[in-house]
Amino acid sequence: MAKSKRNKIVPLTQTDKKGRAGKDALYEQIRESAEVYKYIWIFSVENMRNTYLKTVRAEMKSSRFFFGRTKVMAKALGTSPEDEHKDNLHKLSEQLVGHVGLLFTNTEPEEVKEFFANYTESDFARSGVKATSTYVVPAGPVYRGEEIFPHNMEPQLRSLGMPTVLNNGIVTLTNEYRVCKEGQTLTPEQAQLLKLFHVQMAEFHVTLKSYYHDGQIYRV
Repeated sequence: MAKSKRNKIVPLTQTDKKGRAGKDALYEQIRESAEVYKYIWIFSVENMRNTYLKTVRAEMKSSRFFFGRTKVMAKALGTSPEDEHKDNLHKLSEQLVGHVGLLFTNTEPEEVKEFFANYTESDFARSGVKATSTYVVPAGPVYRGEEIFPHNMEPQLRSLGMPTVLNNGIVTLTNEYRVCKEGQTLTPEQAQLLKLFHVQMAEFHVTLKSYYHDGQIYRV
């Protein structure tokens, strides 16, 4: 009988200390940013990709972005009139729900809106995302773009559900195969097939929700 692998046990106090330190640091950074920057934005991200968020940070390097740990961010801003860091800032905290972040900046609102309205990046869809179009692979030799699909990848296509065979070394579909239908929620197999065929159905973009300035909240 195979022996079960033992998980490494990390003392809870150790993980608590690391987590506490990270939260405390985030709390202080947000408080400091609220003093330095004129505008505080709440934003959400569609089809989150760390690479693209890093690009956004680089483009707006004079600003500061915080994403995740919404409870800590809300506590730093204040969740009531009694503990808010600035007047009416607790009203912004109320919107820190779900996958949202904070943007601290001195850039004027119209310029911020214009930047994000024009910033999008296409990427491969992940499972759980809805297909933006129907993608069908016709019967016969299987192409990826203008080239025949590599023969050594035929087993992988078959394992993902495509009825492929090797015909004289050429990956071939015996029948037309619909990878996905528009509006359908993609399975892991469908998402992988779309990636193999270099079909991108996801778009990274940032949605601005509202911002705080001089005690007022402005909805976008």
